[in-house]
Amino acid sequence: MRIRSLGVIDDAVVELSPGFTAVTGETGAGKTMVVTSLGLLLGGRADPALVRIGAKSAVVEGRISVGPQAPAAVRAEEAGAELDDGALLISRTLSAEGRSRAHVGGRSVPVGLLAELADDLVAVHGQTDQQGLLRPARQRQALDRYAGDTVAVPLAKYAAAHRRLRAVATELDELTTRARERSQEADLLRFGLDEIAAAEPQPGEDTELAAEAERLGHAEALASAATLAHAALAGNPEDPEGVEATTLVAGAHRALEAVRSHDRELAGLAERIGEIGILMADVAGELAGYADGLDADPLRLAAVEERRAALNHLTRKYGQDIAAVLAWAEESAARLAELDGDDDRIGELTAERDALRTELGELAQTLTDARTASAKRFADAVTAELAELAMPHARVTVEIRQTEVAEDADGIEVGGRTVAYGPAGADEVELLLAPHPGAPPRPIAKGASGGELSRVMLAVEVVFAGSDPVPTYLFDEVDAGVGGKAAVEVGRRLARLAKSAQVVVVTHLPQVAAFADRQLLVAKTNDGSVTRSGVTVLEGEERVRELSRMLAGQEDSETARAHAEELLETARTGS
Repeated sequence: MRIRSLGVIDDAVVELSPGFTAVTGETGAGKTMVVTSLGLLLGGRADPALVRIGAKSAVVEGRISVGPQAPAAVRAEEAGAELDDGALLISRTLSAEGRSRAHVGGRSVPVGLLAELADDLVAVHGQTDQQGLLRPARQRQALDRYAGDTVAVPLAKYAAAHRRLRAVATELDELTTRARERSQEADLLRFGLDEIAAAEPQPGEDTELAAEAERLGHAEALASAATLAHAALAGNPEDPEGVEATTLVAGAHRALEAVRSHDRELAGLAERIGEIGILMADVAGELAGYADGLDADPLRLAAVEERRAALNHLTRKYGQDIAAVLAWAEESAARLAELDGDDDRIGELTAERDALRTELGELAQTLTDARTASAKRFADAVTAELAELAMPHARVTVEIRQTEVAEDADGIEVGGRTVAYGPAGADEVELLLAPHPGAPPRPIAKGASGGELSRVMLAVEVVFAGSDPVPTYLFDEVDAGVGGKAAVEVGRRLARLAKSAQVVVVTHLPQVAAFADRQLLVAKTNDGSVTRSGVTVLEGEERVRELSRMLAGQEDSETARAHAEELLETARTGS
């Protein structure tokens, strides 16, 4: 991992061992920046205050070895990333203005993707996590994580049923609380549909009636015009001497027909005049029929106008024309059917709600049973870890309980009792500690001293680490408050965990650092920064000097050196 311009670190490279790596250094030297850098690579919050003063941006780059079929590799490739010889290259850039960018496998990606990858790559355990574990809600989550599929499978079923119950309850509450509004809406829709049904409008009827009204309103003028036009074309019987257009056209046609054989052009004109004559005769016939059929009926006109008024009443209220009115009626009929079905729907939802509560009660009991079984194994595992951490007489237990509520309250029945419930079941989980025989079990926050609490929390973290399916574990000074023989046992336990996974520990305890396969020293230069040479791998004499400093504050103390060499030998031999 390369770190540039982050906090006190100017430019440094951190090379972590496949086994157990301990990161040490003076207080304020920048050890926590190593943890912070890893947090940024894992999608942690980007605080612009972390950018080194005077720098425009901070950059963290990491190279993580992953298998080609590992979930993180598959997810990264889905996002367009490419593996580099079996490794995933991740970088995070943070500007002094607060902007953040992320790259995976050479591809720019959302920062959220880093957090997704982190779930399969690294488990971070720190003092913040320990404080969080003091809360019962976190303890329940921790127990569920430890239990694995034993709890995860019924919890998934419970969560799905719980979501459905919330949705049903919300809909039921809406239907019942808005019953009056929905009734008023139904009355308005029913009134409108009755009005439209009574009028029985037909598609296009308004357009047809408008045309008929126009024709009836001008019947006399239309009849007169048609009669005059017919007389001009076909003649007027009352004026035998008048000359009509059809006679004139017929005369013209005869004149041309007599000589058409002498000129082709004139023959063409004769044909066209003949066609005109035929057309005029047809029009004259239609005009005669139109004039005879036109009826200036005032009663029919009154009936048409009355019908149009009825249709206009509908279009003013329900649509701009009859087509829109009919469309409104169709939509409103469907909505009315929905509203009229509310009573039936309320009955269905009430029955479903009651059935879901019964189902939730059964699933909650299954969860309680699974948690109880896992809690025994979890408590025994933590107790065994405490024995390894110089607390051989301490005993951890897990209390699982429910809170009863009144029968008429919003609860579910579990084990014959009505209890409160939530998205994760009806159980309240709390870790209890009896630090020595005869002591009553008490919540861990109250039942342990500072040093004991750190060891209890470390034991819990180690048990979790054993159940987490990730290849790397980071412990950030979780050994605070521990010393002496207990510190040696902490180091020995972390070394044992490192046989099956990569373990990185930021520590101030020489007893812990001595058990590491690789020890990294973070040291500032004279100007107060950590440069590339400021993070070094300690070997041989250098490691003895650093352990001596951690033991006595004096690198050259012969007593401290002897103790440091003894610690290294103890870690090497395991004795």
